[in-house]
Amino acid sequence: MARLLRVGDLGKCIGCYNCMFACAREVMGSYSPLTAAIRIRTGGGYHSKMAADVCRACREPACAAACEEGALRPRKAGGVRFVSGQCTRCGKCGEACPIKYLEFNPVTGQPIVCRHCGVCANYCPHGVLTMEEVNNAQPGIHQGAAR
Repeated sequence: MARLLRVGDLGKCIGCYNCMFACAREVMGSYSPLTAAIRIRTGGGYHSKMAADVCRACREPACAAACEEGALRPRKAGGVRFVSGQCTRCGKCGEACPIKYLEFNPVTGQPIVCRHCGVCANYCPHGVLTMEEVNNAQPGIHQGAAR
């Protein structure tokens, strides 16, 4: 079975950004949280809750369908695999994403794609982020991830 990133009770999130820094450092090879594939943010104001922007691992990803160069390829369990050498930086994948998740690396101009590797979940001190096993045969978009 495949595993995908899930966001649990964001009421437990304290906004430490450990997940973002871990993703940027260990997965993306950068020290900038702007390159992280997960983005934690506040809704604004003094009493707002935290929000997590993460890839929802669509079974039929619109971002991959929009990529004419084949730089984004669907993964069997959902989501996409990124092939940087084929990316032309056209931005069509970001426009096609139904939840407007995709951001672009400020240096390379390429999309920042979640690999559902679990590094961010390993660094979440309150267990808000977890990895969930999913059945590869289930159709449709995966539920449970927050935006």
